[in-house]
Amino acid sequence: MIMNVMVAGLLLLGPSPGGGGGGPDVQVRGHQDGNTAGVSLKNSQIIISGNGRGGRSDGYRLKRPCWYEPAQNASEMLDFQQRSTRVEPGAPQTRQEALKPFVEKIGEEGRWWTVAHDASDPNGLSCQMGLDTYVFVPPNTTPPAGITMAELVDIARAALTVPEPKIELNPDAKSYVNLPTWVWLSGVGETTRSVTATLPGIMSATVTATLQDIQIDAGTTEDRAEVREECGPGGKPYQQGAEFTCGVRYLRSSVDQPRDVYVLEVTSVWPIEVEDDVVPFAYDPIEVGVTRDVPVGEVQSTVRKAG
Repeated sequence: MIMNVMVAGLLLLGPSPGGGGGGPDVQVRGHQDGNTAGVSLKNSQIIISGNGRGGRSDGYRLKRPCWYEPAQNASEMLDFQQRSTRVEPGAPQTRQEALKPFVEKIGEEGRWWTVAHDASDPNGLSCQMGLDTYVFVPPNTTPPAGITMAELVDIARAALTVPEPKIELNPDAKSYVNLPTWVWLSGVGETTRSVTATLPGIMSATVTATLQDIQIDAGTTEDRAEVREECGPGGKPYQQGAEFTCGVRYLRSSVDQPRDVYVLEVTSVWPIEVEDDVVPFAYDPIEVGVTRDVPVGEVQSTVRKAG
């Protein structure tokens, strides 16, 4: 049985005490804040946890931004509706009529499922509005648009963020033609980041991103810069006497460039794994780029004639 009871004058107020998701606007988990973006789950019981939150998002979107989640059984849902449903004067339904579909399910095996969506997705609300608010489902059955393990993994993936580090250079303030410019990242923190999405008592999924390496874009053409990318995770800080394997050797001055600088970009690459291989597909790595201006000058020398 599928039904939509969000009609004019019918107000379903607040969640059930058991957290079953009995009505709209039950809860919001997650966040959306500029580049530090994650899923924003509306009317959902799903809990997002892990150290892979609050960093830089790569803008990953859910394949489907709305879904049904299992909620209360027939008795619990009727109790919730009786306590929270009121009908305003002039509404197209009486209170008794509004409660009738829930009364009819008393004694039947099964569970009500309620609709949720990702509010950070521009299509999330319209997707939810295309579904009915409640659907009664027999035991051991998933309704059309009911959440699956693959979708729970996808929610964890969408919530996964990585740090936005800072580019460190040596030389720091200014480099010079033909001088090795060492490149590494600071502020990375833990190089393994994970997020777990949990539908309490039903299923859980974890995705993990691990910093593998960095990619360097010198901000100019190959005839003006030589790039070395044997960097490993996070690049290689300068060490006196060590072999130069990670960074840029600029071959031309930046004096003819806009603002007299090259714009160096370093991209951190984070391959993603799904814990326990609970779904048969793989994700592309998260790639996050940061930039820094690099002024490059000519080495000046003075030649004196012997007198």
